[in-house]
Amino acid sequence: MDKAQSDRFLRLDKWLWHARFIKSRSKSTKFCQTSKIRVNGSIISKAHYLVKPNDVLTFSIGSNIRIIKILNIGLRRGPAPEAQGLYEDISPPKSLYKKDQKSLVIVGKREVGSGRPTKDHRRAIDKLMAKDEQWQ
Repeated sequence: MDKAQSDRFLRLDKWLWHARFIKSRSKSTKFCQTSKIRVNGSIISKAHYLVKPNDVLTFSIGSNIRIIKILNIGLRRGPAPEAQGLYEDISPPKSLYKKDQKSLVIVGKREVGSGRPTKDHRRAIDKLMAKDEQWQ
C-alpha cells in the first residue's frame, strides 16, 4: 500500500483506540477479536480489518448500543475534542432506551425481612427456639 492509500485506511482496533471508545490498544484488539463489532453490517473478528471514512460501526459497550459513522481517520490518539471529530454518533436517542428499562424486572431484589432468612437471622431464630439444646 502506498502513502496515499495508507492515509485513508486504519486498523479497526487502532481507530477505536484513537476515537477513545476503548482505553488501551490491547483491550481494543481483544474487543475486536470477540466478534462483537460490525462494520457496514458485517461481523468482524479480526483487529487488523481496515476501516475508512464513511464506514458505519455497530457495537455495544456496557448496555449501550453505539452506531458510529467514521468521518475521519486519526493520525494520533489526541485529546477528547479531537477524538470526537473522528466520528458521528448516529445511535437512536437514549429516551427510547429509558422506556425499555422501565419494563425490566429487577431480579434478586426483595424487601428486608421477606423471603429466606440470612445465616445471621437463622442463627438468631435457632437460639430463640432453643434448637441447639433440644435436639442434642
